[in-house]
Amino acid sequence: MGSALPLGFGLPVSGAWATPGSMVHVARRAEELGYSSLWSFQRVLYPAEGSLDPAWDDAHNPAKRSARDASYQQVHDPLLSLAHVASHTERIRLGTATICAPFTPPALLAKSVVTMDHLSGGRFTLGVGIGWMPHEYAAAGVPRERRGPRMEEYLRCLDALLTQDPVEFAGEFYTVPPSQTGPRPVQSPRPPVLVGGTAPAALRRAGRLADGWIPSTRQSLDEVAEGARIVREGAAEAGRDPDAVEVLLRVVVQPDDDLAQVRDDLQGLAAYGVTEAFVDLNFARGTTAAGAERVLDALAPAAGD
Repeated sequence: MGSALPLGFGLPVSGAWATPGSMVHVARRAEELGYSSLWSFQRVLYPAEGSLDPAWDDAHNPAKRSARDASYQQVHDPLLSLAHVASHTERIRLGTATICAPFTPPALLAKSVVTMDHLSGGRFTLGVGIGWMPHEYAAAGVPRERRGPRMEEYLRCLDALLTQDPVEFAGEFYTVPPSQTGPRPVQSPRPPVLVGGTAPAALRRAGRLADGWIPSTRQSLDEVAEGARIVREGAAEAGRDPDAVEVLLRVVVQPDDDLAQVRDDLQGLAAYGVTEAFVDLNFARGTTAAGAERVLDALAPAAGD
């Protein structure tokens, strides 16, 4: 890990700020300013007022408070948003942080991943998570029980679909009959796959089966450091190179923050095992085009040279 931590930017996918024009403008400006990557995220739906079980509501579970935030009420599709900006950019990487994998069968997600890899000219990174919101699980028609084992098998099946042709997979949850799956990805052997999660089992899973980890914004930096250690330990136990494991950290910023201090804070993230960070305004209070421009300019990698 070098001293210059790669810095990405969150593509506007949430709220009034997230217009097709804003997506393209931010993508182009981020590329011009030297940002390393653009990231989207998934929220399938938002619970109607009073419809969450009390165990998941704000007053009873502050850890889930972000689910009641306005930023979750209007979120565009993460892959289609990235596809929209792929043809307007040339170098900047495009990724999801994250998609709730169980909501989409592995074969369908694999097809979308390969298509995104082609549309972007080999610039796509897939970030997946296990999800948590009961409403979304119900709407997707997927049981929440045994999410861990399901995710384990999902990652193995997805890897097979992305790296083998023909492919065959037989598991407890997913089956792929002997099939051809072309076209193949642009990146070899496949686009990078990052996994979100906070439980020790999820962290070791990321180390064993994926290329890296996406921490939760609810984790402290000390927790991120410990999580990164567990992920890399899991990679080593699986015979993989722990130094090759990526740790991507979302940094939620408000346009009126002290951006000089934010810049200084970003420089210290490598000490916590982070290999890349990205600044995300999708969770800010009422982001405007002017506010986004201010943050883009102030935190641009080139601005610190």
